[in-house]
Parts: sequence; structure tokens; C-alpha cells
Amino acid sequence: MRRTSYIPVVAALALSLGCSAAQAAVIDLYDWGFNLDGTTYLSPATYSGPGALPGNINAGAFGFSSGMGTGGGLGTVTITITGAGNHSVDAFFDHEIDEAVNTYFNEYGVTGGGALAAGQSYEIDEPGWVFGDIYDNFVASTLDNSNAVPSGSEDDVSMALGWDFSLLAGETATIQFFLSSVAPNQFFLAHIDPDSDSAIYFSSTLVKSGGTVPDPSVPEPGTLLLMGAGLAGLAGASRRGQTPKAR
Repeated sequence: MRRTSYIPVVAALALSLGCSAAQAAVIDLYDWGFNLDGTTYLSPATYSGPGALPGNINAGAFGFSSGMGTGGGLGTVTITITGAGNHSVDAFFDHEIDEAVNTYFNEYGVTGGGALAAGQSYEIDEPGWVFGDIYDNFVASTLDNSNAVPSGSEDDVSMALGWDFSLLAGETATIQFFLSSVAPNQFFLAHIDPDSDSAIYFSSTLVKSGGTVPDPSVPEPGTLLLMGAGLAGLAGASRRGQTPKAR
């Protein structure tokens, strides 16, 4: 059974077709979650704001309380990950567009902007109140790269994006999740309400920095082995080319 309360995230997002501010769609964030290496941080029953998140999840530009993100969009969440080895980071959002006007089950999802980046995954699905498995896949970090709510099969839409990656010693991964009313120039998910001509575009980037940079003046072990083998070969060839001494 679907809950009846919701968390307001954006109260005045301009329509993508250029309508006036007075006609702006009302977008609500019903549910959200972040999964960092198997540890999930979920929207609480009584919303407590970004203070409930760990220090490496920066949601200051997401606008949890004000409803508007930096630059007038839905906002940005920045996550930093350190530690050598394999990692996974996923974000899940269940928005509603003009729910009070035209319900929440008239919407659909699309993908666009090109191909997934290496290590990136996604899912668009009914959020699990009726038939979707996106929430379970988000918790397990197994997003299945599918859209179960395309145009023609409208329903309640939720979206998730994830990354699987490895870090070397000293490296840091910075993952950003972007929610906007404008389509980005990279792979994105879109949550569309055809009855209000509005859309939410969801995209993400991952950038690695730091790590140990080899000193070019110090040969690597493999290079030293090759050099040693080459010198030994030259020495052997030199000995073979000498004339034997008379006995």
C-alpha cells in the first residue's frame, strides 16, 4: 500500500516547455537512498535533512529543505570514496510530478545522452509498491540496466544510478549525482509527466584523483630485470666472439 505523505523537494520547477513561473510543476521527493559499499542511507520516516548523512555524502547543493538546488535545478549530491580495492556507490530517487493534480501513476521514464560510462549502471522502475524491483536492486547494488516504465506503460516512476570501480592506494573517487530540469550532455535518465509537460533528468559522473605517481627517474622492477637480461646477453655474445687462446 502506498504511503500518503511525501517530502517536498522542489515546489517551483519551471516547465521544460518554457511556461511561466506561475504555471510551474510541483515536484516532490517521496523517497531517496544512497548505497556506499553495501551500507545504505535512506530517507527517514520523519525527514531530518542532510545531517542524517555521513560526512562523505555532501548534499548541501541538493536543497533538501529549501527545495531548490544550486543554479535553480533540483540539485547535486557529491560523494567521496577512499581506500584501495573495489567499491560500489548507488543513488535512488522516487519523485512525484504534480501528484496532487494528476496522480503519480501517469508518468514514464526514458534514457538518453549516449552510452553508459565504464562501470556505470542504471534502472528505471515502479518503486516496489506494486511490482518493481528497483529498490531491492539498489540495496543489493545490482541495478539491471533496464527501463520497466517506458512510454506506453505509464506508472509510478523511480530512478537509480550506480558505479562499480576500483581504487589504487592513495586514490580518491568523487561521484556526483545531478538532478536537473535540463537534459545533460552525457548519459541520463529522465522521469516525465506528459500531463504537466515536465521532466526530471538524472545523471552522474565519477572522477578519480591522487594515488602514487611513479618517479620516472627510478626504473620499475620489470625494467631492471629486462636490463639485466640484456646485459647478460651482451656479455655472452662478447665471450662467444673471442678467439680461443692457444694451449
